[in-house]
Amino acid sequence: MTFSWFMFEFIGTIAFAVSGSMVGLSRRMDIFGVAVLSILTAVGGGILRDILMGVTPPLAFRTPSGLLLPIVTALIVSGLYVKLKVTKKEKIWLGHIYNISDTIGLAAFTVTGAMMGLGGDIAYILPATLGVSTGIGGGILRDLMAQRVPVVLRMDVYAIASLAGGLALCAVWYAGYKEFASWVGFSVVLLLRFGAIHFGWQLYHPRPEGIRKRSSGKC
Repeated sequence: MTFSWFMFEFIGTIAFAVSGSMVGLSRRMDIFGVAVLSILTAVGGGILRDILMGVTPPLAFRTPSGLLLPIVTALIVSGLYVKLKVTKKEKIWLGHIYNISDTIGLAAFTVTGAMMGLGGDIAYILPATLGVSTGIGGGILRDLMAQRVPVVLRMDVYAIASLAGGLALCAVWYAGYKEFASWVGFSVVLLLRFGAIHFGWQLYHPRPEGIRKRSSGKC
């Protein structure tokens, strides 16, 4: 594994640990619950990736940093959270921080997952699948533990952004520009997710005609 792989793994772990901690805090969990959500979000996707690739035990359990990093992040986020004066403005900023950290985590883990599938006999399909699985796996575990519908099922341009990033990474890598592939994949996920958040992009929702008309008449 290359230096860039470890860099994206580190970035993704921190980013997803922040988003997991914030979900735990929003659910008014104690410090243990916040730490559990931080860990699940940070390492869940990577564990799924490693199991699919036959890497046992998963990398998260091979070094202390795999679990310590999310725990330390949870403690820091919790310490900062208790010092906040929760006003309407602060809630808006917390929402922005959550979206940013969750998007960075999705992009970084899409890259690490896709990179582990490169170079084999199965081009595109395996890397892209591993990228999506790694990117969304931890978030699904986080949301299920927090008793809410997983974000991947509520936000249309989420798994799609991860898939697009994984495919873009593969295209650049197989085109011979291996040193740029990870950054292209990372950037594609970021652009699609932030674009979806800012512009409210949605996929097509199949609905009966009567429901579509009632929905279109709403302000």
